[in-house]
Amino acid sequence: MALLQISEPGQAPDPHARRIAVGIDLGTTHSLVAAVRHGVAECLPDGDGRVLLPSVVRYLDATRRQIGFDARAAQADDPENTLASVKRFMGRRLADVADHGRLPYRFVDQPGMVAIDTRAGLKTPVEVSAEILATLRYRAEDTFNDDLVGVVITVPAYFDDAQRQATKDAAQLAGLNVLRLINEPTAAAVAYGLDNASEGLYAVYDLGGGTFDISLLRLQRGVFEVVATGGDAALGGDDFDRALADWALAQAGRSVSSAHDKRAVLVAARAAKEALTEAAQTTLACTLDGRSLEVPISRDQFDALTKPLVDRTLSAVRKVLRDAKVARDEVAGVVMVGGSPRMPAVQAAVGTLFGR
Repeated sequence: MALLQISEPGQAPDPHARRIAVGIDLGTTHSLVAAVRHGVAECLPDGDGRVLLPSVVRYLDATRRQIGFDARAAQADDPENTLASVKRFMGRRLADVADHGRLPYRFVDQPGMVAIDTRAGLKTPVEVSAEILATLRYRAEDTFNDDLVGVVITVPAYFDDAQRQATKDAAQLAGLNVLRLINEPTAAAVAYGLDNASEGLYAVYDLGGGTFDISLLRLQRGVFEVVATGGDAALGGDDFDRALADWALAQAGRSVSSAHDKRAVLVAARAAKEALTEAAQTTLACTLDGRSLEVPISRDQFDALTKPLVDRTLSAVRKVLRDAKVARDEVAGVVMVGGSPRMPAVQAAVGTLFGR
């Protein structure tokens, strides 16, 4: 992630002809754009001073859309046309999308990649991602009052060729020149300053909104070597939300069928999950089919019902350690990345696994 000022051989750098490149974290839940300014890496804010952009796009009609915070606020009111977490669908057919019937979208299976039917027509994950990337591109161009020469985009380490190509296609559609894709664990290691840490083996545990990544990186002479990677393309904070939503519905003896209700209970579940990060107890509350749903839940109950999900991440960690033929006590440090590691149960489980 760098602001580049480049001159041709034999020429002095011209500040009025600078060439600017930025880095973009295209996330399942949030995205952001960053650059090096005055020698310091920093995230670029929008006009309201917010650096995070919710990775949500709402299609209002054939030509108008909302992107980011406004779109996220409309998820429950307009669920079929408000698309979130599309990163999980990148480069995937409908058969690859787990539990797609429980999502509020009208999926259309088509060759190459699944699409979603909206009031603006069929939209592929590439097109939706391009809307998010274009928004971040405009933010960067407004910040520097200049065009971008290129962009570096982060992707999960386990993304296959189809998913990586879909990411590049989205960037191209957004008018961006992709200089390179960088694996998220490597980007996280650099962002956390591990390139200046003591030499040794480091684990990067990245549990985001829709994907899970675990990587072992060896730092030698300031250079990272990827020793082993693993993860789960269908495991993230969204799955914790869904587990909590299903539990609450079962507790209340309720069910959901409409797109509105499917999204409303998921939004309420996410709010309850986030509240339990700090509070010992909260209430999952929403309106379904005109009737209120209020289900109290404690942190202990939440930890118990989501334990299978946490265990899945730990299984992936153990597999990576086995593949690398590395004992857990050989790992010099663990970097926790993403929003989901804020959950106390996740922190405790990873700490126990690595003896921290």
